[in-house]
Amino acid sequence: MSITTFTARRARTLRLAAAGLTAAAALTLTACNSSEGTGTKNEGMADTANSAPADQASGSKDGAEAGKDGASGGAAQAGSPQGGADKGGSGKSGSEKDGAANSSGSKGSSASKGSGGSSGSDNSEQEIGPCDINKLSIGVKTVKRPLNYAVLEVNSHAGVDCNVVGYPILNFDDAQAAIPVNEATKPQAVVTLAPGETAYAGIRLSAADGSGKHGYKATSLKVYLQDSDDSKSVELPGGSLYLDSTAQVTYWQSDLANALD
Repeated sequence: MSITTFTARRARTLRLAAAGLTAAAALTLTACNSSEGTGTKNEGMADTANSAPADQASGSKDGAEAGKDGASGGAAQAGSPQGGADKGGSGKSGSEKDGAANSSGSKGSSASKGSGGSSGSDNSEQEIGPCDINKLSIGVKTVKRPLNYAVLEVNSHAGVDCNVVGYPILNFDDAQAAIPVNEATKPQAVVTLAPGETAYAGIRLSAADGSGKHGYKATSLKVYLQDSDDSKSVELPGGSLYLDSTAQVTYWQSDLANALD
């Protein structure tokens, strides 16, 4: 083979190789461009897919917020007829306060009712009235000290408390006037007798030094209580008592010593 022929063949081979390389490079470039385009398209689709649920979630959230606002507005209007949608909280607070006030008022009414019941109970308590002479045991006895004194005793056998008011009215031998009372013996309070208790009234029969006048021997005694026309005859110790113009009776006393003082 001649040198010329070898050279021609070698050049052809190089041209074919170059053409092959060029074609391969073109195919590679085309493949790369196709891959990049596909990737961009896929990424665009992924972004669209991802953004759709986010938009939907955002829309749902906005809708929930709007529903919540609407519910708050409705509650506000139900709580307070004058409240607007933008004052729902205030309307609800007003309703709660009104409820608390009504509750307090109801309790106050109950308390007032209870007080009224208690007051009625107090008013229903019976006041202590004067003693009935027919429910008293009455007796007279003399004492050693002071001289020329006797004591009138009354004992209650009534079933309730009663008051012996003022002083006893003593009428000896049906005299026109009862013996006077010693005003210095008036107690600070009316004497009250419970069933079975005793009250006392001291009787000065005559002056110890004999200075009294118009002395006489009494053989009978009628006892009256103040504000009553009823009387009770009382037996005298020894059948009689000596009296003169100085005779006096004391107010009713709850203590025997006070009656003889």
